[in-house]
Amino acid sequence: MSVTAAQGFSAAGIAAGIKESGSPDLAVVVNQGPRCAAAGVFTSNRVKAAPVLWSEQVLKGGEVTAVVLNSGGANACTGPQGFQDTHATAERTAASLNSAGYDETGGHGAGTVAVASTGLIGLLLPMDRLLPGIDKAVAQLTPHGGEKAAIAIKTTDTVHKTSVVTRGGWTVGGMAKGAGMLAPGLATMLVVLTTDADVEAPVLDAALRAATRTTFDRVDSDGCMSTNDTVLLLASGASGITPEQAEFDQAVQSVCADLARQLIGDAEGASKDIRIEVINAATEDDAVEVGRSIARNNLLKCAIHGEDPNWGRVLSAIGTTEAAFEPDRLNVAINDVWVCKHGSVGEDRELVDMRYREVSITADLAAGTESAVIWANDLTAEYVHENSAYSS
Repeated sequence: MSVTAAQGFSAAGIAAGIKESGSPDLAVVVNQGPRCAAAGVFTSNRVKAAPVLWSEQVLKGGEVTAVVLNSGGANACTGPQGFQDTHATAERTAASLNSAGYDETGGHGAGTVAVASTGLIGLLLPMDRLLPGIDKAVAQLTPHGGEKAAIAIKTTDTVHKTSVVTRGGWTVGGMAKGAGMLAPGLATMLVVLTTDADVEAPVLDAALRAATRTTFDRVDSDGCMSTNDTVLLLASGASGITPEQAEFDQAVQSVCADLARQLIGDAEGASKDIRIEVINAATEDDAVEVGRSIARNNLLKCAIHGEDPNWGRVLSAIGTTEAAFEPDRLNVAINDVWVCKHGSVGEDRELVDMRYREVSITADLAAGTESAVIWANDLTAEYVHENSAYSS
């Protein structure tokens, strides 16, 4: 049930006519309380979409009663009108919820409604379709609507993405969209996470930031950063249970890790999922920097697509970083075969079996004890075709 697996949440996903295809394109998620605590992280791109700017302001209050998300248009680079449209979206959502009797938390106001959008940049949203669509979605809200909501936020995604973790009497659930422009800070993604644990906004914020740092921020499909990335975590408190911070952090981490893995598995045109683990680095930052450099090496990504264990391209990528290492101490394994030892030829590269979807690359910097994992994918002709004629 995705975002409605946790108690205290309802959701809906409908076709509002934003997409010319007629596919579902509008989702609403409502927190029915009794608590309405929330936290969020957003793109670090300096060019931010109007809904990101709006939702950043909303999250400053630490409370979100509802989230409205649309696919079919990013509402990015749309000037003052785009921000006005986002404001109107929040106002319409609040008014529609109040009219429908969703007032368990004391009523809805635009200032507690987060907004998220995904699709083509530089186009105004068709508000004459979106606003009536909100009323339609509110009329269809149900505690079983999580899957329909997840379907409605897809763009180039081939599948909808959901995840649920249940602990002793409380749950964390989530949905995500994302298939292209996947790069750190965040990826091109919309994610809504929910929990019925009885926790306050600072607890949510700590858990979300810790989880994002090692999951969504370490997915690197194509090195392109979006304008619309939004990850929200909402708490209803409906279970009446307050878990320990560490236990709660682990549950949020598990859901985020699962969703991040689903994102890379659905990357546009990809035929290989690449797990890059950097070990024995001097610092965690070094490990992350090296992992990202390897993930963004287009020559290597093409080699992986061709099932060629070209470890020289891994060393070349490592050499472009500021990380601490000695070239003659580097070791590289591809699918557990150490093809490079001490910066030179290692085991026979013909021993590497690359027929399967997942490919693992291990880069040993021999400079310390820190490590990090980055997920990437290969570069294919299908990726080029997808992005030369993108349709939201």
